[in-house]
Amino acid sequence: MAGGVSRKISAASARAHTRKAKQNTSFKLPSGMLKKIVVLFFVGFLAWAYKAIQPPLPKICGSPNGPPVTAPRIKLSDGRHLAYIEHGVPKEMAKYKIVFVHGFDSFRHDAVVPKALSPEIVEELGIYVVSFDRPGYGESDPNPKRTVKSMALDIEELADQLGLGSKFYVIGFSMGGQVIWSCLKYIPHRLAGAGLLAPVVNYWWPGFPANLSGEAYYQQLRQDQWALRVAHYTPWLTYWWSTQKWFPACSVAALSMDILSPQDKELMAKLSERKNDMAQIRQQGEFESLHRDLNVGFGAWEFSPMDLENPFPNNEGSVHLWHGDDDWIVPVMLQRYIAQQLPWIHYHEVPGAGHWFPHADGMCDTIVKAILIGEK
Repeated sequence: MAGGVSRKISAASARAHTRKAKQNTSFKLPSGMLKKIVVLFFVGFLAWAYKAIQPPLPKICGSPNGPPVTAPRIKLSDGRHLAYIEHGVPKEMAKYKIVFVHGFDSFRHDAVVPKALSPEIVEELGIYVVSFDRPGYGESDPNPKRTVKSMALDIEELADQLGLGSKFYVIGFSMGGQVIWSCLKYIPHRLAGAGLLAPVVNYWWPGFPANLSGEAYYQQLRQDQWALRVAHYTPWLTYWWSTQKWFPACSVAALSMDILSPQDKELMAKLSERKNDMAQIRQQGEFESLHRDLNVGFGAWEFSPMDLENPFPNNEGSVHLWHGDDDWIVPVMLQRYIAQQLPWIHYHEVPGAGHWFPHADGMCDTIVKAILIGEK
């Protein structure tokens, strides 16, 4: 009878056999598959990022899917339209003709000067004022090619089409006040006088001492520091930065009360009706209005206002700059420096006033009489 062979397997051999079996059954990606997955993930991320930074197309007023046109408009030489509204005496009877330029997140109806002027002064001096929607705001067509210079040329063409004559006055508030520097640079020969009311300052203008502009810059809220930094250095990210939800964006665009001085908060009661205007102000899209303002206003300028020459060397006109010494939005220290560098500027610092001081009772009467007839 044949006997079976008995084989003994050691514990060590068993463990080695088990490890080998596990290794042979573990999952392995085909050669090069992991690399392809990483590439696909990266391409997908790039596609998402590209889409995230692309602003939506604007809703052009008068287009099939856009808001209706309700205001009178002129057609510019490049085909764009500017909406406007007229105030005061008829321009045919006017002695003084003024173009008013509104500020950030505003439109033609936010014309503080003609709205706050007393009727008696309007009639006595014969004042006509036209205010208009800057490109992308209200009912004016966006200008994707907008530059610091193009705004001045838009104003000149508006004045010509409305028949304001060879010379006219310009007054701008806040971001609109910044536009007046462009007028002084590019169309000084068309100006009879100019007024800058709390004009926004570009912290990167050449001519500012680094320590001064830096001190003023860091007086802003941290979120505004970042919003302006993005607009200046990476303007192609402004739309994304202004719409992302991870970090707070521009406080002015968010209508934050944290940037208002005590006087500003008191004056806001006069502006309560503006809440009803917000939808119309931004109706064509925030990128071509608010975000474009940030990119142009705080981008790299073609000139520095501190290098401008007096447009009225024979005192045939004057340039006035008003600023509140308690402005929490635009630091007064930078306006003081500009006034020191441009001795031909008539600088008026308003004690205790914030950014919205032109809305204070009687303020616009004082401003307009100083610009038009030199009354102090």
